[in-house]
Amino acid sequence: MTEWLGKRYWLVGASDGLGAALAQQLSRAGAEVVLSARSEDKLTALADSLPAKAEVVAMDVTDDTSVAAATKAVGQVDGIVYLAAAYWPFGAKDWNAEQANTMVDVNFMGLMRVMGQVVPDMVARNAGHIVVISSLAGFRGQARSIGYSASKAATISLAESMHADLRDTDVHVQVVNPGFIKTGLSDKNDFKMPGMMEPEDAAREVFEHMNTDDFKKSFPFGMALAFRLGQFLPAALYYRIFK
Repeated sequence: MTEWLGKRYWLVGASDGLGAALAQQLSRAGAEVVLSARSEDKLTALADSLPAKAEVVAMDVTDDTSVAAATKAVGQVDGIVYLAAAYWPFGAKDWNAEQANTMVDVNFMGLMRVMGQVVPDMVARNAGHIVVISSLAGFRGQARSIGYSASKAATISLAESMHADLRDTDVHVQVVNPGFIKTGLSDKNDFKMPGMMEPEDAAREVFEHMNTDDFKKSFPFGMALAFRLGQFLPAALYYRIFK
């Protein structure tokens, strides 16, 4: 069990949805949170609603200068949770280059930019907690998921590489792969989304994982099992089932 009282956690992508719900969880546990996203107004409103100390540092994860300036303003933290995400559903037949590139830039390159600023300090101190919020969509390529599945697969791979390098240190790396969460992103979908979760329920799953020493958690269970088994199916069968 992690001792949260007095700890300082930086939540990147905290303006709404899962990020805002997780901020509530951490704050109720006694942690001081630093909230970052592009929308300073939303962050300020969230910070005012939290029971424990909260700080707002606006940041655009797609901009190197913004990330560097925000990292300097935030200073040293005990942990960081990367939740920033962009999503539009479309496939190769209706490829939207701008949206595809934005998804990769926010979901993966943003993570690389932030980790590049934060990880070296944690390694130098031999202390820290890194949590990457990825997705079940990153397990294997899917239809109408140009940009999103690829970027989420990359975030899982990066988390695995960091874990491989740091597992024998006191820098703890974790990755979380949620299924569908009711947010503005999932509202863009026009298909049935089994296992849909409210942000507060998903935040509890993430928070529970953060209290363990385990590396990876995927949820909800039924969806996670289906996607995990899908990784081992022959291609012809996989694409027929997951079309």
